[in-house]
Amino acid sequence: MKIFVLLGAINAFLAVALGAFGAHGLEGKIPERYLEIWKTGVHYHMFHAIGLFIVALLLGKFPNIQQLTTAGWIMFVGIVLFSGSLYVLSVTQIKPLGAITPFGGVAFLIAWAMIAYVAVKHL
Repeated sequence: MKIFVLLGAINAFLAVALGAFGAHGLEGKIPERYLEIWKTGVHYHMFHAIGLFIVALLLGKFPNIQQLTTAGWIMFVGIVLFSGSLYVLSVTQIKPLGAITPFGGVAFLIAWAMIAYVAVKHL
């Protein structure tokens, strides 16, 4: 549980910091299209930082459900792949990097599906 609280806090911090950087440091320096891509990365970053807190809270109540731990790690990987690839794409504008993003999206879907499975099966 503790690791997902920590990962949630770090990722929420990073989402806020990267959102501010995008709004103040990148505006006017990269094309508007890429600034929108950056914002998408920030939004999903924050949503899934909150998701990590949800995993931590569930683990606090149900510590023996291994699928929750797995879902948390998959969600974290999703943040790195999805938001991370969008951040790098935005600043480098190397379009093939966008091919990484869907893997992060799939990781998000798997993590949320696992949480739903736990809810149906165990809660």
